[in-house]
Amino acid sequence: MEAITTGMVGRGAERAELTAFVTSATGRALVLRGEAGVGKSALLDHAATLAEQQGHVVLRAAGVEAESALPHAGLHQFLHPLLAGPARPDAASRAVFDTTFDTRSDTASGTASDTTSGAASGAVPVRPPSAMALGIAVLRLLTHTRTPRPSLLVLDDGQWLDDASADVCAFVGRRLAGSPVKLLVAVRTDTPSRWDTAALPELPVQALPDEDAARLLDLRHPHLDRRLRRIVLAQARGNPLALLELPAHLSGPSGGLPAEDLAGPHGVPLTRRLQRLFDSRIAALDERVRAELLMGALDGAGTPGRADAHPGVRHLMRDADAAVAAGLLDVAPATGELVFRHPLVRSAIVQSATADQRRTAHLALARTHRGNLERRAAHLAAAAVDPDEEVAGVLEAAAGSATRRGGALTAVTWLTRAAELSESPAERSRRLAEAAFVAGHAARPGQARRLARADLTSGAAQSPAEVLAAAYQALYQDGDVRSTRQQVSAAIEGLRDGHAADGRTGPDEVLTRLVVLLLAISQYNGDRAVWESTRALLASLGGLVTERARLYADTWSDVNRHGAGRAEPLLRAAARLPELEPWEAARLGVAAYHLDVLDACRPHLRRVVDHEVETGAVAAGMVMLHLITLDRTAAGEWGAAERTGQRALDLAVEHGHHLFAAQSRAYLAQLAALRGRTERARELCAEVDAWARPRGLGFLTQLTDAAAATAALGRGDHEAAYRHCAGITPPGEFRPYAYQAPRTLLDLVEAARAGGRARQARAHALAARDAGLPAVSPRQALITYGALAITAQDEREAAAMFARAQSHPDAARFPFELARIRLAHGIRLRQVGDRDAARPQLAAAAQAFERLGASGWTERARAALHATGVLPPRAPAPHSASLTWQERRIADLAASGLTNKEIGRLMHLSPRTVSSHLYRVFPKLGVTTRAALRDALTRGEAVAAG
Repeated sequence: MEAITTGMVGRGAERAELTAFVTSATGRALVLRGEAGVGKSALLDHAATLAEQQGHVVLRAAGVEAESALPHAGLHQFLHPLLAGPARPDAASRAVFDTTFDTRSDTASGTASDTTSGAASGAVPVRPPSAMALGIAVLRLLTHTRTPRPSLLVLDDGQWLDDASADVCAFVGRRLAGSPVKLLVAVRTDTPSRWDTAALPELPVQALPDEDAARLLDLRHPHLDRRLRRIVLAQARGNPLALLELPAHLSGPSGGLPAEDLAGPHGVPLTRRLQRLFDSRIAALDERVRAELLMGALDGAGTPGRADAHPGVRHLMRDADAAVAAGLLDVAPATGELVFRHPLVRSAIVQSATADQRRTAHLALARTHRGNLERRAAHLAAAAVDPDEEVAGVLEAAAGSATRRGGALTAVTWLTRAAELSESPAERSRRLAEAAFVAGHAARPGQARRLARADLTSGAAQSPAEVLAAAYQALYQDGDVRSTRQQVSAAIEGLRDGHAADGRTGPDEVLTRLVVLLLAISQYNGDRAVWESTRALLASLGGLVTERARLYADTWSDVNRHGAGRAEPLLRAAARLPELEPWEAARLGVAAYHLDVLDACRPHLRRVVDHEVETGAVAAGMVMLHLITLDRTAAGEWGAAERTGQRALDLAVEHGHHLFAAQSRAYLAQLAALRGRTERARELCAEVDAWARPRGLGFLTQLTDAAAATAALGRGDHEAAYRHCAGITPPGEFRPYAYQAPRTLLDLVEAARAGGRARQARAHALAARDAGLPAVSPRQALITYGALAITAQDEREAAAMFARAQSHPDAARFPFELARIRLAHGIRLRQVGDRDAARPQLAAAAQAFERLGASGWTERARAALHATGVLPPRAPAPHSASLTWQERRIADLAASGLTNKEIGRLMHLSPRTVSSHLYRVFPKLGVTTRAALRDALTRGEAVAAG
């Protein structure tokens, strides 16, 4: 706003910084941060002009408050010129963008539609990729275009950019080094946004110094008398927008505003005070022009530098010359489009309109966006006053679309509004229940309970929806499996009896959700009597139970007894994961884990988890993080598993989900035990056990027993390992509904046999065979054959079972279990005198354990190999020269004891990016912990020095 014909006044330091930024030979990102009206837009214009003079391609976008709830709307602004222009993305990137924006290429015109939800056309929406996957596609699009010209991306009003777009832009901004692309963003200091934690370099834009403020005022208003000049300078306080606009108000035809007007009452924000500068100009316009401006303001139109997708996407302001003359609008030189002179003009227009005027404008905009579900819903929600079932239905459909796009928080808002607009009490109650359910999964338990209570009269008994919301909160926050089971069971029985009285026989949504919650409660309880009671209640429901809920009941309870034949329907359901709600995807993932086919869900879980933990179903996101932790543990990716488990723990603690926090600690305890970090495992187990055991959380106490058994086996304490395993299930049987019983089969067998309990070990292996464990899952087949081999009483059976285990088609998916079986095989061969046959088995086991980072097991395998007359070779020393400069810098800082957050601040990276770099550094250096970094780096330097 302060750019004039003779050039910008002042800002020498800022202009020098921007000149260096634009002319830099490498890609960079920079965030301008300052109060409203301070001149950020003028600096952006200065940088864009300079970039164009330097031959850059300049792409501009602006955040709009009206679009801040629409995922990826801002990103589409930026990318549309590239997606529709001659520099098309490659096929892989195009697939990512099509999924994100739900675009459909038009081969005839080369344009893409702006539809943000496939639900509008009846298509099944596909959940967009993660910020990382989308960011990589954006980087590829920006850096591999057909033109060699450098690019400058300019974003104004970044605080209004939708969160999904801001995350992707920040991801891209942190990775521009070495590319021809630069990103320049302007944000307000008074509005929190994703840019506050983007870890990008910043340039503060302060008010003008007194001398420059006076010079700007004199240049633009040279004939101002001394008194008014003094008042303007005092009230503007160096804010360029105030300096330019205030004189007209103080000397206008109305006699001017009081001298204290802009200063305003104590505590009134500067942004609101500046908006008042435009109020009288808006009031002077005729009603038709004000209506035109209002529609533009509410629809995000008229933003300088915007690149809308195609005509008809947004309202275009017309016949508003009076607003141009009043200094409220400008004419964009490139397009001739009317644009707001400043974002505060748009805010002032909206705030000066009456409620009826805003509703009329929203209704007209809803008609404009009738082909776009989410935009139409947003405008209809604002326009409606009285109950309207049609509008409520549109909002409900938009909420479903938002949920599938990782926007559960937006979905709660739309569902709540849909309930308000419902014409019948039944529909209102149903939609409030849906909003409560989504809020609970979005880690908003208090909001969930308020929503569930909203349709009850004072003193009324709890509705099923409120029971659902309260039970979710009590279970996940407090670990309460006792009273919640009673309440949920009673609610299910009441609905069952009500359905019978009404003659209804089909499933009911609230009833289904209560059933699934009861299954979760029973799983965490882990008690046989509880599970038998739950299954009996489900049997009484008959056709009211969905097939999906029965699948969960069979797999979450006891796969030995009920899981046979469940893998095939689960895999069919897993093939449609992208179409499911996030909580349904997480539940299927849990079932897949119990059946050891989690790899079928792995790609989807890893792709969507970031969306859910940020703006979506956080509770489902935490479950997904647990599943990814378990998947990586099974696959031998222990370093990555530990980082994922720690992320789950941090998230659970942040949201007060104590149950998930304890579960995360239990998984981290198992990882520590596998890696020989006995003390760490012991501490975590003690913490989990102290919290879980008094609450009757058998699921968690079984996890701690299993971790303790693993730790004891790793250090060779077979007696302690046997006690822990026997606490889960006695040898020779598999305690019903003890889900760790089959998983600790190999642990119990090895501990019993090594501790002189050969009979118990053999009985347990035979019990696994007789229970049909090999048919339940690939992992159970592997360890059952291994247990039968270890306990075999003659060599022929042992050889056959060892061969069957090692040749199993899925054996490689479980490298730790396979290495244990090879170690046992090698030891047995050596004991019968066949050292030549033993050596390959022992060498393979030693190498696998060393690669995994299982220190105790590595030493045992190496000792067994040495006993055959072979000195096992040490793994080659890692070479720090294989690290990139940035990896080496991060490794040095981590080795010095800095946290990821501290490293991120020093290197202008996010903590998550630092974690990703360390994930690549650890295997390069052959370490699994931060504590080992310094020694590894020192060894690498010694190797490099010769």
